[in-house]
Amino acid sequence: MKRAAYATRGPVPQDVIAAEEFEAPKLGEGQVLLEVMAAPINPSDVLTLTGEYGMLPPLPAVGGNEGVGRVAKLGPGADAWAIGELVLLPIGSGTWTTHMVADAQRLIALPPQGDPRQLAMLSVNPPTALLMLRDFVDLQEGDWVIQNAANSAVGGYLVQIANSRGLNTINVVRRDSAIAGVKAAGGEHVLVDGDDLHKRVAELSSGAKIMLGIDAVGGMASERLARSLAPGATMVNYGAMSGEPCMLNPGTFVFRDLRLRGFWLANWFRTTPPEKQFKVFRELSQQVVDRQLHARVHATYGIDQIKEAVAAAAAGERDGKILVEPNKG
Repeated sequence: MKRAAYATRGPVPQDVIAAEEFEAPKLGEGQVLLEVMAAPINPSDVLTLTGEYGMLPPLPAVGGNEGVGRVAKLGPGADAWAIGELVLLPIGSGTWTTHMVADAQRLIALPPQGDPRQLAMLSVNPPTALLMLRDFVDLQEGDWVIQNAANSAVGGYLVQIANSRGLNTINVVRRDSAIAGVKAAGGEHVLVDGDDLHKRVAELSSGAKIMLGIDAVGGMASERLARSLAPGATMVNYGAMSGEPCMLNPGTFVFRDLRLRGFWLANWFRTTPPEKQFKVFRELSQQVVDRQLHARVHATYGIDQIKEAVAAAAAGERDGKILVEPNKG
């Protein structure tokens, strides 16, 4: 058995993590041994390695916050599960590992016919997209939403979820080369960010009243997105890809009565009862199986290639997600 572990944090994320051998502990009451099939590397994982994320596990730690596995062995009192059953790994459990021990009651069963690579990306980006669309503004079929960073993983899921609900999206990217990928994910309306964004949004949407904006970039991109919204609208920020704080003209907010909200999935996990979480994941997993939700995969790596995998995930332009397949030969 091997896992990708780190004992320090530093500015070059691939330098602090390495594969190491370990022995699985004896299973306790209600525990199961899982064989990890696939686990993604998200931006939050990279920021955790550099020490820049908002919530850091104690050191030493094993990398990875989400993934999918199969039940390999049952401990006492875990008879409700079957060997070979496909499950969603507990969030934040150190998923870059060939095997892991988990409490059976924390597992969520997944449809056996699902693609493990797609299901491995279920715990972070799809619920982020769903909850931002659902929980801040009461949107109805035919309404409009605008988002930047539309070529991100969350952006791709948001487009697909919005399409399934009959919502119109305006998808803002930072470079021309990102347009094709967003359109391939189902984004009909794609614009490159710029100072006249609000004018182009009004023209494209025929002056539609846009009540929800979703910002992952920060900097002046926040102001440009806010200027594209209708009076009384809400803007939700969930990231700062620019590396800058949200730059907002008070007049844009004060005189047009806009609202700025923040979203962090970790808070949702902390405050939402397990049965409601399970309901969200059952809904999303079925959409993955039905191919209503999917994400591009750029490359997969075995556990012994964890340094290369992290370096690839931390690099700039990629056409999809980096996945770790720990038991890959």
